Amino acid sequence: MIRLAHHMIPLIHLGLDRLGIYAVLALGIAIGIAVRAVYRLCFHPLSGFPGPKLAAVSHLYEFYYDVFKNGTYIEKIDRMHQKYGSIIRINPRELHIKDSHYYDQIYAGSPHRRDKDSSSIAIFTTSIPMVATVHHEHHRIRRSFLNSYFSKRSVKNMESTIEAKVEELVNRLRSAHRSSTVLDLHRVFSAFTADVVTSCCFAASHSYLKQKNFENQMIDAVNYVMSMCHINKFLPLVPKLLRCVPQGLLQAMGVYMADVMAVRNLIRRQALDSLAKGEVIDNTDNNTSSTKTIFDALAAANVPQQEKTVRRLEEEAAAIFGAGTETTSRALSVACFFLLNDRTLMLKLRKELESVAPATDTSSTCTRLQQLPYLTGVIKEALRLSFGLVARSPRISPIDPLSYREYVIPPGTPVSQSAYFVHMDPQIFPHPKSFNPERWTNASKDAQSLNRFLVAFSRGTRQCLGMQLAYTELYLALSAIVRSVDMDLVDTTVANIQMGRDLGHPAPKRGGFAIKVAVTGVKEEHR
Repeated sequence: MIRLAHHMIPLIHLGLDRLGIYAVLALGIAIGIAVRAVYRLCFHPLSGFPGPKLAAVSHLYEFYYDVFKNGTYIEKIDRMHQKYGSIIRINPRELHIKDSHYYDQIYAGSPHRRDKDSSSIAIFTTSIPMVATVHHEHHRIRRSFLNSYFSKRSVKNMESTIEAKVEELVNRLRSAHRSSTVLDLHRVFSAFTADVVTSCCFAASHSYLKQKNFENQMIDAVNYVMSMCHINKFLPLVPKLLRCVPQGLLQAMGVYMADVMAVRNLIRRQALDSLAKGEVIDNTDNNTSSTKTIFDALAAANVPQQEKTVRRLEEEAAAIFGAGTETTSRALSVACFFLLNDRTLMLKLRKELESVAPATDTSSTCTRLQQLPYLTGVIKEALRLSFGLVARSPRISPIDPLSYREYVIPPGTPVSQSAYFVHMDPQIFPHPKSFNPERWTNASKDAQSLNRFLVAFSRGTRQCLGMQLAYTELYLALSAIVRSVDMDLVDTTVANIQMGRDLGHPAPKRGGFAIKVAVTGVKEEHR
C-alpha cells in the first residue's frame, strides 16, 4: 500500500501542475477578453458613438441575431436606431447611419475614395471578382474593363436578344394556360433573367426557360450561397473547405455547392477559350463588336496580365451571373404580385400600354417604353419594394474623416446603410409599404426627383454595373406579360414577398420568396 502511494504522489503532482496550467491559461484568456472589452468601450476611436454596450464589446451580438436568429439583425438595428438615434455603433468596428439624405456620402461617387470593408466581402466566398475588390483604385481599374460592355449603347445592341427571350417567356406562360399549370413566377423570372445573362454575357444561353419545371441549378446555388452569407461572414473558412471537397461527394451530400462547381466548369472552358484569343482584342475604344462575351472583355489585350488568370475570369463571370439574375427577377415578381393583387393598377397599366402597340405585340423597343410614365412608376416601385441587396455593404473613407451632424467619423471606419431603410423611409416615401406607382409620376409633375432615393442598384463608384441591362429586361418583360396574359394569384399574400429577414437578398419572415399564379387567359398570339 505504501509503495502504491509512493508511486501515486508524482502523478498527483503532475495532475495539479496541469490543472494549474489550465487555470493560468483560462485566467489569461479572461483577462485578455476583459482588457479588450474595456478598450472597446472606453478607448476605441468609436467609443463615443451611441449604441448598445454588448454590440460595442463583441461581434457575438451581431452573430446571435444574424446566425442564430436567421438574418434578423437588420430588424434589431432598426430598434436600436429608435432608441439611440440616427447614427449607432452596431459592432466593435462598424457604424450604421439611418438617414436617407446621407446615403450618397457613404456610397459616394467620384472624386471621393471609398474602399470596401475587407471583413464584409466574405459573404461573396471570394475576393477575386470586382464586387469583392476592397481598394478603390483596384476596383476602378477592374470596372474599366467592363464599362463599355454594359454601356447604354452596348445594351441597346443586346435588345433583340432580350426580346427573343421575352418571347420565350410569354410562350411558356401561354403553355401554362393550356395545361392549367400553377407557376411560381419567381422561378419563371429567374429562368428568364438567367437566360438573358448567359445569352448576352456568355454568348451561350443555358436555356433555363426550356426546362420543364424551370430547373435552374445555378440560381438554386446562388440562393443557397446568399442564405449562408452570415455564416460565411463569421466563418469564412467554411466555403473554402467546401471548394476542396470533390464535386461528386458534394452532390451525394445534397450540397448546392456542387451545382456551383458544375456551372463553373462550363465557365472555365469559356474563360480558357477567351484567354487563348485575348491578345487580338482591344476594348479601349468601346469596341463591342469584337467583345462578344464578358470573357473577351476581361481577356482583352489592354487588360494587365495579372488580371487575366483563369480563376479571375471564372470568378468574375460567376459574380456577374449571380448579380444579374436575382435582383431583376425579384423586381419582376414584386411588380406582378401587386398588379395582380390590385386590378385597378393592372387596368391603368394596360390602358397606357395600348397607346404604344397593339395588345398582341411584344416587340416594342425599350426606348418607347421608357417614355411611358405609369409603366416607369410601376418598375421603380417594384425596385423600391424588392430592395436589391439588403445585406449591409460597409464603405470606408481611407484618408479623410467623414462628418455626420456633431460626429466626426475617423478615417478607416466601416460605415453602412441598408437600402431597406432608404426605401422604407416614410419621410421620402409616405406609406412606404404601399405599392403606389403614382408617387413617381406625381414626383415628375412636381419636378421633384425621387430617383436619388431609389438605391436598389446602390450608388457611387460601385453602383451596379448591369443596371442598364436590368432596366431593359424590366421594361420589355413586364410590358409583354401585361399585354399578353391574364393571371390570378394562387395561395399567395403579401407575406410571401414582404421583407422580414436579411439573407443577403430580402426574405419573408417565414419560408422562401415565392409568387404562385394560374394563367387564366391569353391574348391571341402575335404573328
